[in-house]
Amino acid sequence: MVALPPEGMDVIVKRLRRAQGQIGGILKMLEEGRDCEDVITQVAAVSKAIDRAGIAIISSGFKQCVIDSNGAESLDIEKMEKLFLSLA
Repeated sequence: MVALPPEGMDVIVKRLRRAQGQIGGILKMLEEGRDCEDVITQVAAVSKAIDRAGIAIISSGFKQCVIDSNGAESLDIEKMEKLFLSLA
């Protein structure tokens, strides 16, 4: 298991907490019977925020993601591609 570097994580955590709040807002909108277009707009915003957080996590942990368990740097292109595509 590879730990992510603590630098920059506060920005990512804030982004995810904001998305968490937006999800709560979406649930409230649904309960209140709000307009479909407004709900979808908020769902799209949350989706984009979560995707950006994922990319930021991958970017900040890039070096750790490409170092194998023996400490040798070995760029696993397939692994990195799979991580990025998981956000697509």
